[in-house]
Amino acid sequence: MITLNINVDHVATLRNARGGFEPDPVTAAVNAELAGATGIVAHLREDRRHMKDRDIRILREVIQTKLDLEMAANEEIIAIALDIVPELVTIVPENRKELTTEGGLNLLANIDKYRKLSDRMHEKDIEVSFFIEPDEAMIEAALECDADMVEFHTGIYANAKHEGDMTQELARMIGACSSAFENGLKIAAGHGLNYSNVQAISMIPEIDELSIGHSVMARAIHVGISQAVREMHTLIMNASMQAKLGR
Repeated sequence: MITLNINVDHVATLRNARGGFEPDPVTAAVNAELAGATGIVAHLREDRRHMKDRDIRILREVIQTKLDLEMAANEEIIAIALDIVPELVTIVPENRKELTTEGGLNLLANIDKYRKLSDRMHEKDIEVSFFIEPDEAMIEAALECDADMVEFHTGIYANAKHEGDMTQELARMIGACSSAFENGLKIAAGHGLNYSNVQAISMIPEIDELSIGHSVMARAIHVGISQAVREMHTLIMNASMQAKLGR
């Protein structure tokens, strides 16, 4: 059954805007778990623009589900991951000028580097996921890098303005999921998913996990985190069930 991981980065962004202590991303994570999230995602960036080292360490101690530490292949962040031992690390690209992650990681640029990173994480029993485009070449590269999972970038699908473009991108996603599954990879998807577009992605049977942050936190401003998570969880579960029943 597909599961929902909640990204709490945007809670930290709001906190940092005033340089204070609230809202607290750890409290948000706990509330998300209580509302049905089966994992918490937090991105510790090199520039620390949202999550701070202390946030990550407290999350590691507090959350009861799974911690997915998003990170670049930066030696300082790698050392932190090896120290706190999250269940999963998701390796993403970072650009100092970006507002948010802009696309998938180009694993082909340095297969050896990413394979060695996987080896180091596996020594601590940390699973490794690579955030990539739904592309056959990147899936093959992830396998060469000893990935346990891939997270497919859904931003192009989510940002499509026309139904034809969305349909085309969804077909690309379906094909990539099938290929990754056949090659024994676990599959996650995320970026730009919201209450309007998540259903079609949720109906892809090979997807194990969805990682969603911004839209849930935006909804939470109006209804609270617990309700926002429950609403998203219900949408995902209903769509997944409909797909299984062939409706």
